[in-house]
Amino acid sequence: MKSRFNKLILSILLLICFSTAGQNAIDLTKDKTLKKISAITESAQNNISAKNYFKAQEELTSALELARSIDDKKSIGLINSKIGKIKYEMEEYEDAIGYLIMAVEEQRYVEDTANLANTYKTFGYVYMNLKDYSQAQDYFKSAHLLFKKQDLNSYDAEALLASGKAYNAVENFEDAKAQFNLSISIAKRNKLNKILSSGFINLGYSESKLGDNDLGIETVNRGIYIAKKNNYTGILKDGLYILSDLNDRAGNHKLANTYLKQHLKLSDSLLDVKRKSLSAEQRLKLVSKTHAELQDEEISDLEDASGQSTLDQLTTILSIALITILSLLTLSLYKNNNIRLKSNNVLHKKNSELITAKEKAEIAAKTKANFLSTVTHELRTPLYAVTGLTNMLLDEDPKPEQIQHLKSLKFSGEYLLTFINDILQINKIEANKVDIEPEVFDLKKKMANVISALKNSADDNNIKLHLEYDEDLPLNYNADQLKISQILINLIGNSIKFTKDGDIWIRATKLDETDGIYNVRFEVQDNGIGISEEKQQHMFESFSQGSIQINRKYGGTGLGLSIVKGLIEIMKGKIYLKSKLGVGSSFYFEVPMKYTDQVIQESKATYFKDVNEIELSTVKILVVEDNKINQMITKKILNKMSLNCEVVDNGEDAVDMIKNNTYDIVLMDIHMPGISGIEATKIVRTFDKDLTIFALTAVTIEDRMQEFEDAGFTDIIPKPFKQEDFERKLFNALMGDKVEPKVS
Repeated sequence: MKSRFNKLILSILLLICFSTAGQNAIDLTKDKTLKKISAITESAQNNISAKNYFKAQEELTSALELARSIDDKKSIGLINSKIGKIKYEMEEYEDAIGYLIMAVEEQRYVEDTANLANTYKTFGYVYMNLKDYSQAQDYFKSAHLLFKKQDLNSYDAEALLASGKAYNAVENFEDAKAQFNLSISIAKRNKLNKILSSGFINLGYSESKLGDNDLGIETVNRGIYIAKKNNYTGILKDGLYILSDLNDRAGNHKLANTYLKQHLKLSDSLLDVKRKSLSAEQRLKLVSKTHAELQDEEISDLEDASGQSTLDQLTTILSIALITILSLLTLSLYKNNNIRLKSNNVLHKKNSELITAKEKAEIAAKTKANFLSTVTHELRTPLYAVTGLTNMLLDEDPKPEQIQHLKSLKFSGEYLLTFINDILQINKIEANKVDIEPEVFDLKKKMANVISALKNSADDNNIKLHLEYDEDLPLNYNADQLKISQILINLIGNSIKFTKDGDIWIRATKLDETDGIYNVRFEVQDNGIGISEEKQQHMFESFSQGSIQINRKYGGTGLGLSIVKGLIEIMKGKIYLKSKLGVGSSFYFEVPMKYTDQVIQESKATYFKDVNEIELSTVKILVVEDNKINQMITKKILNKMSLNCEVVDNGEDAVDMIKNNTYDIVLMDIHMPGISGIEATKIVRTFDKDLTIFALTAVTIEDRMQEFEDAGFTDIIPKPFKQEDFERKLFNALMGDKVEPKVS
């Protein structure tokens, strides 16, 4: 038995060894292949630089086969990009587009950002030569954004230069000038003389077109000087042509003629070099042309050779016929192949356009998100002061005549905060960033609480609220009660707004039940002003209300119903509307909810009351906040909770204070002069891993949650905050398990 067991162990060990050895052999083979691909690609690049395009293409094709054999997507993408560049240099633009599209697909898949940017740049050059300047500009912009993201300054300078040329081509000289200046600035910093030379030449052309011809000539001359000094023949050729044109405009015709002659001489020498890189396709055209010339010569010989025998004549005629047939067959094959390639490339081109459009949409979405984040932060910061100060003044026994003014101020602040939150909610719904957060709750009690919260608003309009709960519906569910509350608050609030001296019925009825999942129908019915059939079609769109007059009379953001629809769809439900002008409206929605028999204990906790275990006076809190008003408000809120604090207004001082003192809690703002709250927290975490640090911030936290966690924040308290949430988080951080909050 023991012998069998030992043999089994030995077999397993041998299997593991063989498996490891096999994997190592595979890895070794892959490494060798990658080195071979790298060597071939480097040789091909040297041939590209020497304009030996056929040799380079041959090498890259063999490298591509090797890359495909090991499925190395990064190499496949890079090699396709290089072949696309060769096709561009050989003026085979349709083929170039095909290879570049294949490169983009692979580079996007493996997130090879730097090489993807380079491919986009080549795409831009191709479309420039096809005179599709709009498409070219899109690709140059995409390349610029990616180069900038990767801090690839030399490549970014070239992309900006190309973008400027595209603007020049469509006579948008102002934007062209801006792009050239950016390119020149980067080129100067990084000593990129080739880009600097071309940048000055093209900038001079833009300056001349904008009305300053003398300045244009001076700038072009700067570029030509650099081109001559470094023997940049191609750039010098273009510069001489532009300089000839500008001098001709200035009336310096003799000088213009001299520059033109120099340009033509350089062009001829460059053309001789280019002729050597004719493609196979271009050579085929040349062969066809040669065949046609041979036919003409042979027919001429037939007419002149009167003494030739009949057999020789017949042989010659047959030869000519055979050559003609072969030529026609070759031409037919060439045309069919060309049609197939063009069809293929049209598909690739459309695919590329879709990818570009997708990227533009992603950039636009990111820009929109950043804009909303910035705007909401700038609005939330003063709102924190408005709501905080208003609550303080109401708590400090104001004069009777001041109470109504303070309540109005509080209402305005809360309304503005609601509007901001609505915009953010819509943005999150559209970006699919709203998650379902189920918890156990009593549905009937939740509906009663919502109605109770809205009772004062209903009383103001002399409205009676009626709750009708189906007897067949259980009470307890495990669902997202917050979203259900939000939906009901929006719908009931909407009915209250548009009803006077009437009634509103809030109903919950059972539709059906399967395996504990109840399909519940909620209805909010009123006898208010109603909605016209025309307006009903748009009621669930953002910023939509019955009319401008209704908006002015009844107020509101026009976002409530759009949010309601979005939340219901997230909960896999549907919403419906029935309404008639002058009779009233009925909004009803259906959502699936999971029944639970779990018992619910509801209570309200009170914090920092009758705490005997520690003296609150010994607690040390550091508030890091640059806004003076917010400093005062936070300090006052803490003092009312019998908690003391120290205040600093920047991240550097906060780090020094934490190093030299012992604090129980740090309340850290995010946006501050100098280093940000995130950077300050990262520094603190290098010497204190355990300190409780709350991000007390007005930024929208959902999109930056990972950033806050990576920085080392214990938790986040968004401004303006709810007093109870603020107290709870401080209580839990300070007391831990020592003291349980009292419940009532």
